Formats: sequence, C-alpha cells, structure tokens
Amino acid sequence: MMRINLLPHRQLKRAERKRQLGLMAAATVALAVFIVFMGHGFANSQLQAQTNRNQRLQDAITQLDKEIQEIKSLKEEIKNMLERKQVVENLQGGRSQVVILLDEITRQLPESVYLKSLKQAGNTITLQGYADSNNRVAVLVRHLAGSQWLESPALVETHSEIVNNLKLSSFTLTVKQKSATDAGPSKDKKV
Repeated sequence: MMRINLLPHRQLKRAERKRQLGLMAAATVALAVFIVFMGHGFANSQLQAQTNRNQRLQDAITQLDKEIQEIKSLKEEIKNMLERKQVVENLQGGRSQVVILLDEITRQLPESVYLKSLKQAGNTITLQGYADSNNRVAVLVRHLAGSQWLESPALVETHSEIVNNLKLSSFTLTVKQKSATDAGPSKDKKV
C-alpha cells in the first residue's frame, strides 16, 4: 500500500483559504471605503445643492424685501396724493359755499335789519347787527330757521342802543351752516 501524506495538501488548502480570506477582507475593506467615499461625496453634493437653494432663496427674500419697501413707499405716496386730492376737492367745493352763504343771509334779512359784522368759525356763523325792534330780530331768527342752507339759529343777546339819534335794537346771534350734503335745492316729490 502506498502511503500519501496529506499534511502538505491540508496546509496548502489552509494557506489558500487564508489567502482567499485576506483577499475577501481586502475587497470588503475596499468596498467599505468606496461606499464611505461615495456616501460622503453624495452627502457633500446634497449639502452643496441645499446650500445653493438656500442662497437662491435668501437672494429672492432680499429682492422681495426691497420690493416690499418700494410698495410701502408707493402706498405712502398714494396716501399723500389722496390727502392732497381731498384738500383740493374740499377747497373746490368750498369756493361756492361763501357766495351761497352770503346770498342766503341777504335773502333772509327782513326789512329794517342791518348787519354790522359777520364771522364764521367752522360751520358756526356769528351775526351782529341792528334792527328797528326786537320783532324784526325775531323775524330774522324765524327766517334763518326755515333756510335750506342754515340751521339752528340762536339769539345770543339783544339790547337797545342809540345810533345816529335813533333807538335801535342791537343783536348778536349764531347760526350753523348746513353741510353740503344736507343743503341744496329741495326736490318736490309728486304723490
């Protein structure tokens, strides 16, 4: 019988398995390093992309902030222009009010009543004048109460004075001017 020594064969197989294990370990380490580097590269690219997106958003926010400031300044300019327009409209509307007021007061004055001063503060008008008698002053108050442009006449004072050797009643009264929307020609409605 022949005798075969299997010991070197077993050692060779064991050495082959160690070599394969070493190669597999090296391949695994290389694959792990490759995966780590790829993961790190992917994470860096994602981080860079997010940083770029954040920068674009920040630039857009800055641009929108500038536009918002422009809009605010435009709104302020519009507000100022509307206020100016309102002042001009009020002045335009008030131009004829003085003429209408003076015309209405002269129309409402009864005979033998004379005005010596007329003062207006806001919508309150103060009339001072002379009349033949207190009856004429009462007629003036009634006429002013029935006026379409004036309202709420109130007699402040009345007393006798001698003017040019004539005994006259001196009076002071206040009356309020109606607003432009309340006053104006009344429209008669037919029923």
